[in-house]
Amino acid sequence: MRLFDTSQGEFVDFEPGPVARLYTCGITPYDATHLGHAATYITYDLVHRRLLDLGIEVRLVRNITDIDEDLLQRARRDGINYLDLAFREKRQFDADLSALGNLEPWSQPRATSAIPDIRGIISQLIDLRAAYINDGSVYFRHDASDTFGQVGGYTRVDMRHIGASRGEDPTDDKKRHPLDSLLWGPSASDEPSWESPWGPGRPGWHVECTALARRELGSVDLYGGGCDLIYPHHEFCAAHDRVLSNGDTAVPLYMHQACVHLAGQPMSKSTGNLIFVRDLLKREEPMVVRLAVLSQHYRTQEWTWTDDLLAAARSRIKLWRAAPTGPGPQKEVRALLDKDLSVEEILSLLDARARQGKPVEGAAKLLGVGLRPPPP
Repeated sequence: MRLFDTSQGEFVDFEPGPVARLYTCGITPYDATHLGHAATYITYDLVHRRLLDLGIEVRLVRNITDIDEDLLQRARRDGINYLDLAFREKRQFDADLSALGNLEPWSQPRATSAIPDIRGIISQLIDLRAAYINDGSVYFRHDASDTFGQVGGYTRVDMRHIGASRGEDPTDDKKRHPLDSLLWGPSASDEPSWESPWGPGRPGWHVECTALARRELGSVDLYGGGCDLIYPHHEFCAAHDRVLSNGDTAVPLYMHQACVHLAGQPMSKSTGNLIFVRDLLKREEPMVVRLAVLSQHYRTQEWTWTDDLLAAARSRIKLWRAAPTGPGPQKEVRALLDKDLSVEEILSLLDARARQGKPVEGAAKLLGVGLRPPPP
């Protein structure tokens, strides 16, 4: 497979060996699955399926961020325990992705399951002088990694601006530098708290994924998520790993899904500019929704969701179902998947074959698209 590596800014051969270790950042479960989530996880499902098709064992880890400011705020607003909220929304998330045809991950660990691992990693970073303590909080020194900034390629000015819009606080006067990032901090009086050598509190976001990836997989071959995770999240996860391994761990391929827009703005829980998968599935077949998402290449920047995509997908699946049963052009589809998931070319190929009265069923299955009509 040749995939586009964000950190190198070019196409690279993805050759993980007999076991592929994939880590994709999961949801913060305080609301239902939206189409931005669906696009991201359908993309990595294609990678998952193609690797299995190649005879490679896949260990896909998709974490659940069940301790986070947004989750705690929603639980406080709704008068519900944050873990109960997380359980409810994770169950809906799993049901949504299953309906859309996604394979189950190898592991779905929760951030709260890794508190001992997180404390251990923070202690290591302090011992390595990559982190420092200030008044009950612990911060990671952004310049502790000699490759900091490599994942996204952003300037320090850009990182400060982007980070401020994505959960970082460059004005925190406990920091030695605005780009340093929180590893551990005190909890508010009504928030969950764990004991630590630096005082009671809870972990920062980035170190949660660092701990889970290392605990579940050891090393990672492909690190993925939405484009909004390039900075700060993946940049800091990469920096942690670089320091902890003394630069010896192989650098994974970083693969990012472009953000999905609606009415001219990115889909975002914080703004409420969303379409939820569960609402779509009340009026659309799951395979129609999957095909509509697949019609936009995963790296197409700022693509916009419209009902026209659904209409086109309805017509497409009707066309494919009218074709004779059979394997279809699987060799060609595999080659196009190996070309940075060139699904738009695959869809055109299968459309043309179906119009010619040739089978496409087996080839569609490589995309996770089943053509059997749903029960009435």
